Amino acid sequence: MPIKKQLTVSLGNKPGQLSKVCTALGRAKVNILAISVVDSVDIGSIRFVPDKVDAAKKALKKLGLFVTSRDVVSVTLPDKPGMLGKAADRLAKKGLNIDYVYGSVHKKSKDSLCIFGVSNSKKAQQILKA
Repeated sequence: MPIKKQLTVSLGNKPGQLSKVCTALGRAKVNILAISVVDSVDIGSIRFVPDKVDAAKKALKKLGLFVTSRDVVSVTLPDKPGMLGKAADRLAKKGLNIDYVYGSVHKKSKDSLCIFGVSNSKKAQQILKA
């Protein structure tokens, strides 16, 4: 359960914005390990975990984007009903707030990758390791 760096950029909510970001990252040879896109009426926010943080930041800054970073916990869970609930319950019982979570399932490995944005990443890492 490693702690990873998540980058976030906000863009106008209009066609082509996600393409612009992902194309720039691809040109910089940055692989996206996990991604979440959330929209509002005018703004879209892209949260993602890159394999090369510095290269990703550089590519996005070349586009004139403001980039923020945050520690998140990357957790691999078995792809079974209730596993995310168990992880969330363990964090709650130790008093950790989950700000957000996003993830995906990898059918070949039968595991799911979950990214937790929590109030204390190091503590969450220890709790979820046990």
